[in-house]
Amino acid sequence: MRQIFLDTETTGLSAENGDRVIEIGCVELLHRKLTGNNLHFYLNPERDSHEDALRVHGITNEFLKDKPKFSEVVDQFLEYIEGAEVIIHNAPFDVSFLNKELELQGRPRFPTFVDGITDTLVMAKEMFPGKRNSLDSLCDRLEVDNSGRTLHGALLDAELLADVYINMTRGQDALLMEVESNDAQTRTTERVDLSSYQLPVIAATEQEMTQHTDVLAQLDKSSGGNTVWRKLENSVA
Repeated sequence: MRQIFLDTETTGLSAENGDRVIEIGCVELLHRKLTGNNLHFYLNPERDSHEDALRVHGITNEFLKDKPKFSEVVDQFLEYIEGAEVIIHNAPFDVSFLNKELELQGRPRFPTFVDGITDTLVMAKEMFPGKRNSLDSLCDRLEVDNSGRTLHGALLDAELLADVYINMTRGQDALLMEVESNDAQTRTTERVDLSSYQLPVIAATEQEMTQHTDVLAQLDKSSGGNTVWRKLENSVA
């Protein structure tokens, strides 16, 4: 199973109002193992970033002016993500921007190229209802080191998201491993006839019986005489 963790940085919050993608970061997970086959682009959006967005990602217009346009990398990007399950935190935001970028190139919408889209924000809200479920909050909760995240960056955030997702779904692996282990044990276990074994019976000493009786009496006193064994004794008597 091929999974791609994807994140974008943008000039602002609204693709429909003309904001553009300035960075794409993708991290590949194959059979739940990071492969190192990642994809990363800085893009020239041909427009300025909003001040609020600039404070979040710190990617200046000067830095982006010599970077490729989306039209120059679109084929490489689509070839990379084609047929994979794409995992995004707050997927509607990133997908809306990718849809708009593809629309400007006369291409089909982003979901048509992938096997499915999983939103880890939705997963987190189901797993941790009523709690903060930002990427930073999930890193803290799941003990993923995000100390290098002073500003948002698409590739770094995709890498952190991969670690978060692996931790969020670790229980599934444990269950599968347990089932596989039990199956293996069933296949290799031989029947052993225990009928010839004589197990020794070790009787309690008088001191141990006295201590046991004292413990039962204390429990019965603590419950106000409502212990099950005392009720049974009284019903038999």
